[in-house]
Amino acid sequence: MPRYCWSILLLLLIPLAGFNSENGLYTVKLNPAAIDADKVFLLIDKSDYRMYLYEDVTLIKIYKVVFGSRDMLDKQRQGDRQTPEGTFHISSKRYDGRWSRFMLLDYPNEISWAKFHQRQQQGILPANADIGGGIGIHGVEYNSGIRDAYVDSRINWTLGCVSMKNGDVNELYDVIKVGTPVVIRR
Repeated sequence: MPRYCWSILLLLLIPLAGFNSENGLYTVKLNPAAIDADKVFLLIDKSDYRMYLYEDVTLIKIYKVVFGSRDMLDKQRQGDRQTPEGTFHISSKRYDGRWSRFMLLDYPNEISWAKFHQRQQQGILPANADIGGGIGIHGVEYNSGIRDAYVDSRINWTLGCVSMKNGDVNELYDVIKVGTPVVIRR
């Protein structure tokens, strides 16, 4: 198992309490040339509206983020406005006219499909339900009146994606690569 996989497993067991803006991890400016993109991964904690950027086992930046629905449940199906939980990877990156930058996650992946089918078998979801897709990390939607203040105020507005301030998503975009692991938990 690659070293970054062990790092991710270890960090999933460590609570993130105690991090605040006084430690400078919200305001530090990243230098992409000084970061090894092969060792980067993201931990997104829905319960505290934060994204943690790690290089190997070192936390190098914290970002504020928002999601879809306020109840923070795991995504079950298309249209539920939930943000999926699990381990994903960045499958593509692009500049985007609506959200500044868009980094697509590989949702649904094999584990997402297994949870989806289990929910169907248990009768939680109908047999004709659609799992959905197109989940990613992006900026705010200025043309619709959604501004960075939504992120600061923890106003969930997406259809299931992870939204960041545009300046933050632009910075992150330059640091991560296709294949970067992304863990989303509650």
